[in-house]
Amino acid sequence: MAKRDYYEVLGVASDAQPEEIRRTFKKLALKNHPDRNPDNRKESEERFKEIAEAYEVLSDADKRRRYDQFGHEGLQGAGVQHFSNLDEILASHLFSGIFEEMGFFGFGRGGSRRRRGYDVEHDLHLTLREACFGVARTIELTRREPCGACAGTGARQGSAPRTCPTCRGMGQVEQRTGFFAVRTVCPSCRGGGRVVDKPCPDCSGAGRTPRRVAIDVRTPPGIEDGVRLRVPGQGELGDDQLDRGDLYCYVHVEPDAFFKRQGDDLVCRVPITYGQAVLGAEIDVPTVDGRTTRLRVPPGTQSGEALTLPGLGVQRLNGRGRGDEHIVVAIEVPKKVGERQKELLRQLADLEDKNVTPERRSFFTKLKDFFTEE
Repeated sequence: MAKRDYYEVLGVASDAQPEEIRRTFKKLALKNHPDRNPDNRKESEERFKEIAEAYEVLSDADKRRRYDQFGHEGLQGAGVQHFSNLDEILASHLFSGIFEEMGFFGFGRGGSRRRRGYDVEHDLHLTLREACFGVARTIELTRREPCGACAGTGARQGSAPRTCPTCRGMGQVEQRTGFFAVRTVCPSCRGGGRVVDKPCPDCSGAGRTPRRVAIDVRTPPGIEDGVRLRVPGQGELGDDQLDRGDLYCYVHVEPDAFFKRQGDDLVCRVPITYGQAVLGAEIDVPTVDGRTTRLRVPPGTQSGEALTLPGLGVQRLNGRGRGDEHIVVAIEVPKKVGERQKELLRQLADLEDKNVTPERRSFFTKLKDFFTEE
């Protein structure tokens, strides 16, 4: 079944401002949450997942730009979270702040509210060729992993954490003033629902220690410089060693020796001689594929003229073909020439003076009229 338009799902215009999108999502979340629709829970959960996915895309500037330009197909490889159930939405850092603003902590799921792990950031440097065709890369970074000495409990061997007496394991405390109730993170357990009386000496009770890890990352073909690539579930661990945060890779495409990128097209400047420009020629030019191809330079080609090689540009994000490669020719003037070349050039100059082209004749006629004006 084809996906609905995200703007239609939220009921906003395509030029809606971020605050309007956020406000609309909050209203729809309240209306469609399954706990508020017990008689129609299954349909409400499907609707809730749909509006959550739409909000995730439209609230992210990079994803929204790609969606506006290419539609759903343009989001392939962009790290869009396709939620399979309600718990994944409630655990997502993107929505937790919004739900708390609305006064909900898990929407009546009971027990302590598990806190999702922190996100991790990494700078990913690519060559132009890797950006054009995509690449599988193994990156190394440091993140906190479960402590080996205490198996992540934070408690010294021979002891164990106990339920927090302040919040009774809820992770939150509630204060009432008249008709109003405010829930805040428990100050004793900091939201974890448990306290450690005898901390592990290796991790000081944190349950985690820094460790170097290797993570496989695949970039989609056609990715651009400056894009933030999301790798779900590769960030820090959350409470109870669950609900990892995400890894965000910031893409940096290194300058290329031959090509400059313009959208899905590539531009390459290639020098040619005066004789090749006048008489025409076939020359070898580079391609981003890592090989050369033959290009025909028509007779009379002007310096700065662009010749196009169709389909040799960047792989499009939507997977529908490639852009073009444009060869900009530049007539190269030698700084030093031999005596024989000088002689031939003088003969050519003499010949050009006797056989002035129409364009040059027009220029010299105008120049003569300029100096003869009274």
